[in-house]
Amino acid sequence: MSPELISILVLVVVFVIATTRSVNMGALAFAAAFVVGELVADLDADGIFAGFPGDLFVVLVGVTYLFAIARANGTTDWLVHASIRLVRGRVALIPWVMFAITAALTAIGAVSPAAVAIVAPIALSFAARYRISPLLMGAMVVHGAQGGGFSPISIYGTIVNGIVEREKLPGNEITLFLASLIANLVIAGVVFVLFGGLKLWARGAVTADSGSDEGDLAEDGGGARTAETGSGSGTSTGSATRPAATATLVESRPDIPDTTRLTPARTATLTALVALVVAVLAFDLDAGLTAITLAVLLSTAWPEDSRKAVGQIAWSTVLLICGVLTYVAVLDEMGTITWAGKGVSDIGIPLLAAVLLCYIGALVSAFASSVGIMGALIPLAVPFLAQGEIGAVGMVAALAVSATVVDVSPFSTNGALVLAAAPDVDRERFFRQLMVYGGIVVAVVPAVAWLVMVVPGWG
Repeated sequence: MSPELISILVLVVVFVIATTRSVNMGALAFAAAFVVGELVADLDADGIFAGFPGDLFVVLVGVTYLFAIARANGTTDWLVHASIRLVRGRVALIPWVMFAITAALTAIGAVSPAAVAIVAPIALSFAARYRISPLLMGAMVVHGAQGGGFSPISIYGTIVNGIVEREKLPGNEITLFLASLIANLVIAGVVFVLFGGLKLWARGAVTADSGSDEGDLAEDGGGARTAETGSGSGTSTGSATRPAATATLVESRPDIPDTTRLTPARTATLTALVALVVAVLAFDLDAGLTAITLAVLLSTAWPEDSRKAVGQIAWSTVLLICGVLTYVAVLDEMGTITWAGKGVSDIGIPLLAAVLLCYIGALVSAFASSVGIMGALIPLAVPFLAQGEIGAVGMVAALAVSATVVDVSPFSTNGALVLAAAPDVDRERFFRQLMVYGGIVVAVVPAVAWLVMVVPGWG
């Protein structure tokens, strides 16, 4: 058996173990890099560590550190409350508000599961209280997270653009971002129509101060009941004369008594987030180093809000990305990337090879890490992309879309968060709904992404 085939089989084993045993794929990839590098590729430790993505490590730590501070001091809760008031509580607009919130959170640097973890409990509580389909609301949250997930300063966007730059492929950050945003907007629109969104227009409006709508007040005989909290657990307190709005609108946080007003810490955090966007887009400063600097300034000014922020850095994602990319670097060093790419290109039909890669990305990502599979597939596509018959920009965008829109699957992190956050539902039935919907997405979206993004030859 050739060394190249062994290294690919080890990669398959890594994906299988990560999927079936819930072991961090990055940790497995580091172990694989050590075993394959030492025993198969004859690399020493320095040769293995040469592929460690130090720049992406700084970006991941810096951006998630800044976002953890925003979550700790209530800035994200304030954004949620302000968004609800902005649409004056129209029930039909609430799913789109949740889409926009999660898109904004991932676009400014939140890890997708972190954004879903924040918004999904709030969104699914609204769905339960105002008779909105949980599948509709859950899908809107997940597709919102993926819609904003490839902005130039986002985690996914930075990772993919970094891989593209490292592999010396033509890239376009804005095209990648817009491709994902438009694809998820279209899917969200279809879901909205199919799962009762149009019927919501005939409903009453939620008031941000009362947390109820006219229909619910009529049905409840004027009484009020407290909605589920953001953690997904029900509260048993209620009032016959005045509903508890905070429990309806935002996640319950005992250390943040009022999420409706801007405190100095929240104002500074919002300013820091805007400063990060300006620094990266206008002045081309490094996103990771800028984010860490802003986070340190906020931590110094408000240490009580930031004490737990370091522990909330997405260390599992950092481990995942760094491990997978280190192993991919070992594959590149030993010639596996060129060998595998030549095998794909030898199919003789580049467009067929492209659609197969999109389906591989979608299928694996439905059960494992979206970022991990992108980190592996983009380098594998390099050799046949270098032939110039397939546009690199369109291919990378199609792979990115195919590998992330399937995260609504209940086997993925985002889908599991939505399933766990849904109150007052038949969980087995909801699981089956998510599984069927995820299967439809896996079957349909890669082909559509290939047809729209790859066939025309973008880039």
